[in-house]
Amino acid sequence: MTLRHPGTDERSVTDHASAADSNAAAGVALLDVQGLSRSFRGLEALADYELNLATGTIHGVIGPNGAGKTTLFNLLSGFLKPTRGSIRLEGADITGAAAYRVSRLGIARTFQNIRLFGDLPVIDNVKVGLHREVRQSLLASLFSTPAFRAAEDELTERSTELLQLFGIDRHRDRLARHLPYGDQRRLEIARAVATKPKLLLLDEPNAGMNPVETQELLGLIRRIRDEMGITVILVAHDIPLVMNLCDRIQVLNHGRILADGPPATVRSNPDVVAAYLGSRHVA
Repeated sequence: MTLRHPGTDERSVTDHASAADSNAAAGVALLDVQGLSRSFRGLEALADYELNLATGTIHGVIGPNGAGKTTLFNLLSGFLKPTRGSIRLEGADITGAAAYRVSRLGIARTFQNIRLFGDLPVIDNVKVGLHREVRQSLLASLFSTPAFRAAEDELTERSTELLQLFGIDRHRDRLARHLPYGDQRRLEIARAVATKPKLLLLDEPNAGMNPVETQELLGLIRRIRDEMGITVILVAHDIPLVMNLCDRIQVLNHGRILADGPPATVRSNPDVVAAYLGSRHVA
């Protein structure tokens, strides 16, 4: 099965690819971050972070606890405002933009601690991600007009397709909080994908998953990139997952970039080994 946004036809997929190709030809990165920094009461949690991210990349960010990874995601997604630096999405300056605006412009995220609407059914959690495309008046909603009912039917159909793509459609009517942990992770990613992002930020997406679930997730993330055209930035402590999945990896330590490059280069970097294991382990 080809993984594609529900409700997206071949023409729109082609248009999306053409737009990405045009940006690449013009030398415009999907995401361009320069000198991004954030301080808390004088303590720099992130300092002078840089990233030039091409469309179609799976990019990994790793580092010890307290390295600045979550701060980075909070800045990129608009949950925090930077102390200094800039963030550009497809050339447009989104520095300091509110989280809702960043989402509308095409950046979606998941969280290290799952944030689902636990008392809503699984399918309604996905509908939340799709609802911003619905244009219905208050009167249409109150009187349940034919147009309103048709829109709701379409939302249900598209949500069901996404649940099928993520392998959790059998749970569609269960409350989200009753799902097994691994399926809750899948649901959170499905809800983020429902917003049709250009860039998906995944914060510890396999936390709490067993090895089989982690391998399935690895394949799913690749399909999200390859078949849906969504660029991915991944934060994880699971080093084998990151090394096997990502095209490029950055290592953060004490809020600064310690290493940046292909997985093989980063894996053999003695500074990276020292940051994770301690200098006595470095030959």
